[in-house]
Formats: sequence, C-alpha cells, structure tokens
Amino acid sequence: MSAVPQAAPAGIRAVVFDVGWVFVRFDYQPILDFLRAHGAVGDDLHRLLAQAHLAEHETGRMHGQALLESLAGLATRPVDLAALQALWVGMFELEPPMVDLAHRLAERYRVYLLSNIGDLHWAYLSREHRLHAIGHGALPSYLAGVMKPDAGIYAEAERRFALTPQATVFIDDRADNIEAARARGWHGIVHRDHADTVRQLQGLGVEC
Repeated sequence: MSAVPQAAPAGIRAVVFDVGWVFVRFDYQPILDFLRAHGAVGDDLHRLLAQAHLAEHETGRMHGQALLESLAGLATRPVDLAALQALWVGMFELEPPMVDLAHRLAERYRVYLLSNIGDLHWAYLSREHRLHAIGHGALPSYLAGVMKPDAGIYAEAERRFALTPQATVFIDDRADNIEAARARGWHGIVHRDHADTVRQLQGLGVEC
C-alpha cells in the first residue's frame, strides 16, 4: 500500500469507499440460472443467499468453501463446486472511473475501503482488480466480524484507521449504511454514479 499522505489543511481528511455498486457492479443472473438449473427453487437470488447464510459468511463465521457447500445444498441435483465458485467470483464488472477517482484522492487524502464482503470475493477482487491496493487500508466485514449498517464496523474503522468522524466522508450505494455512518458523525454520500459522487465530494470541499 502507498504511504499515507500529509493531511489536507482543513475539512475532510479521509474518504472511505464501499466496494459493491461503487467500484464494481454485479451480474447475479448466471449464478441464479446455474442454481435453478440444478433444482434450486426461486427467482430471488437474495432470498437464496439468505437461505445459504450469506451473512454468516460476510461476518467471517463461515468460510468460503462452506458457503459454496451451503449454496450447493439448495439444489436438488449434484453441483460442481468449482463451477459454482467460478460463477460466484465472476459476477463482477469493474467501474474504472470510480477506481481512478479513489486513486486520485489517495494522493491528497487518506483513502480506505469498508465493505460487506466475504473471503472469496475479497481474494478475487484483490487478485484480479487489485482493489486491496487502493488507498491506505481496507476493512472487509469478514475480518471485522460485523457488517454495515451495524455501528460496530464503523467503530472498528475509526479505531483501525485513526479516523476523525467529522473529517471523514463515507461513500456507499445504500442509504441505510450512510445513515449509520452519519449517526457516528461521519459525512455521507449515497453513491448513484461517478458524476454525482464527484459533485457531492466537491460540495464538501474535497478536491477531485
């Protein structure tokens, strides 16, 4: 990781990014089609993931292999776990403008990642897209042991990265995660697209 830069003169000194729907988009359809082709019932991947205990995985209480086995258990026909894993980690499409923005900001501000994510996805995104190398540190939920919007993950980010809430802005696609950050005194931006996020950052005095 790069060295932490000198603090900006005043105002925002740290920018914290979510990962999903900020740096990467998801295409759930291939894995949903795969599970349904093997006898899993339902058209709602989020419901299937809840049945497979995704939250346990993303808080580090279920490792990746166990999650794959749990997903396979939703099917009525035998599942090739290697094929399932390939679909699970292959659902991402990178958002280069947002990645570029984070790298530019890291030249002037402290930049961190804070994401609800399990070990398989984090390892893949680190290996294939080097998201782990953005900024000055990352706190995946599977290592924190708690997920957004629980206050505990924000508290752990403050402790781990020495964040001053009033000088920190958090960028996430979910309003509930932003509200939880604001409850701790952070600034927050609900991410919709690159241009809107840049505009809101500039409104906070952040040089983009």
